[in-house]
Amino acid sequence: MDPSRPLDAIDPGPWDVVVVGAGAAGLMTCLELPEGLSVLLLNRNTGRRSSSRWAQGGIAAVTRPEDSAGSHADDTLNAGAGLCDGDAVRFLVDAAPRCVDRLQQLGMAFDRDGHGLATTLEAAHSHRRVLHVQDRTGRALVDVLRERVERRPGLLHRRGVRVTRLDVQNGRCCGVQVLDGRHLQHIQARAVVLASGGGGHLFANTTNPAQACGEGIALAWQAGAAVEDLEFVQFHPTALRLDDAPCFLISEAVRGEGGVLVDAQGGSPVDHLLQRDLAPRDQVSRALVQRMWEQGVAQMWLDFSAIPRAQAEARFPTILDRCSEFGLNPLERPIPVAPAAHYWMGGVATDLQAATDLPGLYAVGEVACTGVHGANRLASNSLMECLVFAHRLAEIDLGPAIKPSNPAPPQAYGQALEGAITSAGLMEQIEQLRLFCWQRAGVDRSGRRLNAGLDHLRCELERLDQQPLLNCLQRDALLLDDSSRRDLNLLLDLRHRLVTSKLMLEACLFRQESRGGHFRTDAPSSQPQWQCHSRQSRARGLHTRAVRP
Repeated sequence: MDPSRPLDAIDPGPWDVVVVGAGAAGLMTCLELPEGLSVLLLNRNTGRRSSSRWAQGGIAAVTRPEDSAGSHADDTLNAGAGLCDGDAVRFLVDAAPRCVDRLQQLGMAFDRDGHGLATTLEAAHSHRRVLHVQDRTGRALVDVLRERVERRPGLLHRRGVRVTRLDVQNGRCCGVQVLDGRHLQHIQARAVVLASGGGGHLFANTTNPAQACGEGIALAWQAGAAVEDLEFVQFHPTALRLDDAPCFLISEAVRGEGGVLVDAQGGSPVDHLLQRDLAPRDQVSRALVQRMWEQGVAQMWLDFSAIPRAQAEARFPTILDRCSEFGLNPLERPIPVAPAAHYWMGGVATDLQAATDLPGLYAVGEVACTGVHGANRLASNSLMECLVFAHRLAEIDLGPAIKPSNPAPPQAYGQALEGAITSAGLMEQIEQLRLFCWQRAGVDRSGRRLNAGLDHLRCELERLDQQPLLNCLQRDALLLDDSSRRDLNLLLDLRHRLVTSKLMLEACLFRQESRGGHFRTDAPSSQPQWQCHSRQSRARGLHTRAVRP
């Protein structure tokens, strides 16, 4: 042990692989990486919060004889509004049943019925193919994977560690810079896998936890990797809507089992849609927002009464318990719901090997854009996408071995925020930015609001970058005092949110049509010339990519 390093500092490596994020994507990646590798799993959280754990609905896979991979692919392509890459979709649906078998071997206990694995119906699926563990599938999945990961030889799982930068040398990602408590240091790696989640928490109304702020996208873009389709955000139609209470997802499976949406007058806000309550999420969300505007209310309602009581209690215990905490009983009267940001179809651009266009950097899960989801994700394809593409890391290309470096001894560092900014002020700015994103890039968008929003974000970024405390990221190794550590964490959170929000608004403005999860009131139709992906990189700016057949 180097006597100049803190006793609890992470070994600077080189590690074979550093995995960033400990949700389903990161955990499955750790299990699929080849045996014998040294693996460092970095978890920004100190507890067990992750978007994966919040997933209620289930995992989509063909397990019944009346269903087929072709039908699953068709449903995925139809939901994706012409932007799904066919090769990625076929890969997903073909691999999904094998992945279900793998999960069961790992100990995943899916709900069962008299025919085997129980399945439910969700929006835009033509068959009941969604496997589940009551209404807490994500939590059950993460618990099973974490138990297995902790047993993997050669793996170190560190919680409470934030990646501040991806290190790039000679055009290859070769490690990360991290803030581990008060210690800022560099860690070498032959490959880095981003599994840091999406960006739903960029919006004021969201079903996502606070760490889902698009940080992985900001890190990848700043390192030189391309990002793709950031304009496509899925707004879930049914998040619990109460004043002074956090949004809570009411699973689409409720409507799959017979629940219906009702408006303030007791009518259906979705009766004009072909599939009514089970139409694609973008259609249902826009219908709810339109009816809310027409009736001057802030919510619609979800009626459980068509679901037999015993069935609802067995299938949705988490939802019923959470509603009870707020004094609601869905089995007695409809509950208030409204759309909220839920899932980001866009992300760091990857190929079928989960590789980005920056050698040495991979991405898995919601942080990645694989081409599976197109403009609008089919319900319950996301957890399966995590698992299927994590399996590709069994063939990871580690590149050449890295010679261990001799890191400089950490220096003591203390730097207070300058000017009128305070820690409380930074937290307030983050909340204001979330409201700003909801107003400018929520369910309904317009070119005028997007243009004005971009000007504002660019000014905010320029102002924030004048903070001297950010300069410490250019150092090799530092020991920060407690105040500097707290301030730097908040600065990084705000800066990464600003970078990712700016990229999102640029993509929204670039696509001058409406398609899937992107709806512009000043361009409400889909246009054939826009049947392509949007792509952004520091080297090429904004451009398009053809859809892969």
